[in-house]
Amino acid sequence: MFSLFYGLWKYIFTKTEFHVLILGIDKAGKTTLLEKLKSVYSNVEGLPPDRIVPTVGLNIGRIEVSNSKLVFWDLGGQPGLRSIWEKYYEEAHAVVFVIDAACPSRFEDSKTALEKVLRNEDLQGAPLLILANKQDLPDAVSADELARYLDLKKLDERVCMFEAVSGYDG
Repeated sequence: MFSLFYGLWKYIFTKTEFHVLILGIDKAGKTTLLEKLKSVYSNVEGLPPDRIVPTVGLNIGRIEVSNSKLVFWDLGGQPGLRSIWEKYYEEAHAVVFVIDAACPSRFEDSKTALEKVLRNEDLQGAPLLILANKQDLPDAVSADELARYLDLKKLDERVCMFEAVSGYDG
């Protein structure tokens, strides 16, 4: 009888937890985006953009949506820190890759980093959201232009979506 009530309680009150990686090269706006997500979707006030410093290691954000918990792992994007990304792949359910759409001179570096992520076996089939960030800036390219530049031909049956966003404005 106890197990029946425990099962019912667990079914009603337990939330499924999903781990989402936020990746991208340095200065793409990953942490600003995470802080904006936290302030919009949870009761936690995110850091204001002028107080955000480059990430060394990772930042974690938790958001509850209906019967799910989303745990965001924002990993530092400096070249020396990208080697730690692989340590988080196995537990990730999805990837958000952030690109500074207002800085075309760094698109090639972003493309190289993204291709390396996509080649990793631990992320095969994980949904991918590519964000063309910093749309609040006048020189930012659209998500369609960024998609054409990245030219991702083979995504191994992966669900992939491009979106234009501004981590600063929301």
